[in-house]
Amino acid sequence: MAKTLTSLALALVATASLVGAATAQTAPQTKRGNETLKKYCTGDYLTYCGNLSPDDPAMDKCFQTNWAKLSENCRRAIDAYEKTPGNKK
Repeated sequence: MAKTLTSLALALVATASLVGAATAQTAPQTKRGNETLKKYCTGDYLTYCGNLSPDDPAMDKCFQTNWAKLSENCRRAIDAYEKTPGNKK
């Protein structure tokens, strides 16, 4: 029984280590936007503006330039974000 608990404990520690390593390797968080923008605009960002940093002010211009090409969900997310108090272009 002690051997089984020790094996289980080692497995849990290994799993926790892997989760921690995966979390540490995720992309840096942007200081702009919110989860809705990230959810609906990531594909458009990668397609049209992926050469820019998400925090670069040129991102606004890139999205404006490509507005007609953006997915409907991304455009709606941007509109909703901009209408939220404190979130201006």
